[in-house]
Amino acid sequence: MESYIHVLTTTGTKQDAAKIAKTIVGKRLAGCVQISGPIFSTYWWKGSIETTEEWQCLMKSREDLYEKIEKTVKAIHPYETPEIIVTPIAGGSREYMKWLQDELTCREES
Repeated sequence: MESYIHVLTTTGTKQDAAKIAKTIVGKRLAGCVQISGPIFSTYWWKGSIETTEEWQCLMKSREDLYEKIEKTVKAIHPYETPEIIVTPIAGGSREYMKWLQDELTCREES
């Protein structure tokens, strides 16, 4: 049985988020990438507190594709240290999970 994941990253612009989404879905590394924003992040960076408007990308994929997703995101992400967080998908509707499985399987056939 396949293991499915969410991969989350944030970017400083909607355009960067769209580029990541299109690249990841285009390579069939994710069946879907949702973009949300703007969000406001407060964090420590190089010794000071920063507050930034960001855009969030939430990718739905398979666990075995994670390393390729991470490599692809790092290659095109403008941040020096991009947030890339993975969480397991515990379950979902049978129809949606079948759709996700089918979309990611097409990657191997193309």
